[in-house]
Amino acid sequence: QVPLVESGGGLVQPGGSLRLSCAASGFPFSSYAMSWYRQAPGKERELVASIATYGGNINYADSVKGRFTISRNNTANTLYLQMNSLKPEDTAVYYCKGTRWSSPEYWGQGTQVTVSP
Repeated sequence: QVPLVESGGGLVQPGGSLRLSCAASGFPFSSYAMSWYRQAPGKERELVASIATYGGNINYADSVKGRFTISRNNTANTLYLQMNSLKPEDTAVYYCKGTRWSSPEYWGQGTQVTVSP
């Protein structure tokens, strides 16, 4: 059983939107802080957005502020990333991650987002 499974990636034109989902299973999702990371070819993996267990304490990378929205549904054990006004520089593999103090962290396998005319 894979703890985190991302979906929703794909090819979109500049200015378009995508909604990524990250389905969690096999661990207490509601007690984990969650985050989205991305990694573009030849670049380091970077933090895109994070959200606390209760849905607050939300933070974004400067490059996505005002365009991306992170949210979670603890009943559905799912994390989301709504991405609007997409730019070519948003092209990357997007990963979700779960963290909790003194517990192992979990990573998904990633979903490809490509922004191109």
